[in-house]
Amino acid sequence: MEESKFQSIIKKAYITLLLVIFGGILLHTPVSIGLGVLFPDFGLLIKSWKEILMAIAGLMAIYLLIKKKQLKLLTEPIILLIGVYAILHLVLSMFFNDSLTPKSAGLLIDLRYVLFFGLVYIALKMWPNYRNLFLKVGLAGAIIVVTFALLQIFILPKDILKYIGYGPSSISSYMTVDQNPDFIRINSTLRGPNPLGAYMVIILSVLLAFFCKFRSKMDKQKNVIILALIFGGMITLWFSYSRSAIVAAVLAVFIVIIISFLEKIALKRIVLGAVGVLLISVVGVFVLFGNSYFVSNVLLHQNPSEDKSINSNEGHINSLQTGFNLLIIQPFGGGIGSTGSASLYGIQPIIIENQYLFIAHEVGWLGLGLFISIFGLIIFSLWNRRKDWLALGVLASGIGLAVIGLLLPVWVDDTVSIVWWGLAAIALVNKK
Repeated sequence: MEESKFQSIIKKAYITLLLVIFGGILLHTPVSIGLGVLFPDFGLLIKSWKEILMAIAGLMAIYLLIKKKQLKLLTEPIILLIGVYAILHLVLSMFFNDSLTPKSAGLLIDLRYVLFFGLVYIALKMWPNYRNLFLKVGLAGAIIVVTFALLQIFILPKDILKYIGYGPSSISSYMTVDQNPDFIRINSTLRGPNPLGAYMVIILSVLLAFFCKFRSKMDKQKNVIILALIFGGMITLWFSYSRSAIVAAVLAVFIVIIISFLEKIALKRIVLGAVGVLLISVVGVFVLFGNSYFVSNVLLHQNPSEDKSINSNEGHINSLQTGFNLLIIQPFGGGIGSTGSASLYGIQPIIIENQYLFIAHEVGWLGLGLFISIFGLIIFSLWNRRKDWLALGVLASGIGLAVIGLLLPVWVDDTVSIVWWGLAAIALVNKK
């Protein structure tokens, strides 16, 4: 069916909005903070730019689906599950006695990444030739994030970001490991070192999957560029000092390598090699360097000279206990916007440092079950496409991020969630 000129304009605008979100999210934090300083009365509106663009793109998607007679896309299992998940949020938002602000913030935080997945999935289902354009935008963003991170590590002053508005009233320009100034944790262009580490899990997995697939088909220059970006990503990950991200990255890289060469390596050798590497790593770190200043501070977060009231390990444990106790007694959750940053707008803020307990506190047992079903279906679909390098990279990083979710609400960060779920949508669309 030939599209009209108006439909063509709407299509291009729709794709453009998604590309702006997909690329712009990597610069979202510094730009939002900088503009927030210049226009303090519009700070919340500035931070919501991506959700506003998604809402506009959503209306365009409905129009295009109707005009192109593609409404059947809305009946695909993954889209149906996302729809039910969103409806559950809307229904539960009518209950509980929280004010409108935390509820609105909670809805945006909980639903923006699954909505973005749906929008990209629908767009590329209708026009799969745009897949490479999305990947180019993603690569450009990764280069910017890694380059600025390396500048922060080796050249720029540690507090360079304070000059555009970072500080106590917004986001710290840098962090330390349990307030130990010997270990500076960088942000790059993300909201903090933990999101930066999680984002590096995605980048390293996808780039490594690409390299394993095409290393013999690329010229030397391209190989050097990819390897340089991988190496830069590893340095960035290390200096984020995010323990959960480092563990997730090791797991994700291992998955990529094993699957990439699975047909060439006997299963027995794979198992023996994995066990050997694990044992060597554990022994090397905790026996040879177990008493070192670095391992004590960064890996174990135990600084003998620190203020004993400052310990992230204890904070994680307390948060998990709180979240689990609330899970047991609240089958319907505590209300939309009842935890995390959205709850700061309410009267009883609660911080739960576990993605699954976080979701359960927002939308109860049913909501958690729906989310696990959505994520599980995506992971299963990626596994079925694992011969495609992008699907493999997204699969491995998704498993890694799921592990991070046990210790941090990894999908709450807008950059990490929108990038991964966007890439997942791209990977699940057939190329033409």
